[in-house]
Amino acid sequence: MAAQQEAAEWFSTWFDSPYYHILYKDRDMREAQHFMDNLMGYLHPKPEEKILDLACGKGRHSLYLNQKGCDVTGIDLSEQSIAYARQFENERLHFAVHDMREVFKPETFDFVVNLFTSFGYFDNDTENVVALCATAQSLKHGGKLVIDFMNTDKVIENLVLAEEKEVQGINFKITRGVETGFIVKTIRFQDKGQDYHFEERVRALRQEDFLAFFQMTQLRMVDTFGDYELNPYSQSASDRMIFVLKK
Repeated sequence: MAAQQEAAEWFSTWFDSPYYHILYKDRDMREAQHFMDNLMGYLHPKPEEKILDLACGKGRHSLYLNQKGCDVTGIDLSEQSIAYARQFENERLHFAVHDMREVFKPETFDFVVNLFTSFGYFDNDTENVVALCATAQSLKHGGKLVIDFMNTDKVIENLVLAEEKEVQGINFKITRGVETGFIVKTIRFQDKGQDYHFEERVRALRQEDFLAFFQMTQLRMVDTFGDYELNPYSQSASDRMIFVLKK
């Protein structure tokens, strides 16, 4: 299995690359914070309750939630991202390198949040279900999981097939397409005379796919929202699919 994963798992190299953070350095944090404010207003975590930020990246969302008074643990597969995030640790903010397909601290967390399409990276659906089952085991009984995913139908309909973006003197050439059930973004650029080529592959999961996954877990659906204002989900119009599940 290790050799198979090594060949397939693009995210273990791209997310650890310094170029990933250069390309995405201007991501809109205000929008993210607004969403998290709305989400915390909906979930109402008590001061003593624990939140797991699943696939937390460099921890900026974990840090914000902690600044809002939450007890947060962020986990991510990227060793470099977690090494960066650890500078912000305190008594109520912790980080760990972890693969979401494996159980992390069974029955420990009151809430698990998986934000900004940090799911669907695996090559087959079985591993997506394994990740969900492992996540469910991290929740206490009665705990809630929030998965925030793109609205795949709308994303495909509005896909920008090619663009160029210059960041810190690097000209990133980006192409997008749909291949065998994945939305694939190809990123090519040169730096210091060397050519680079990375891919992002996210499974084009639709609402019915998630509902089928959820039936194989200990989780039941509570709510489905369609945007960061937490309006109801519409398959044709919504920007996001935000699922709230309860153990």
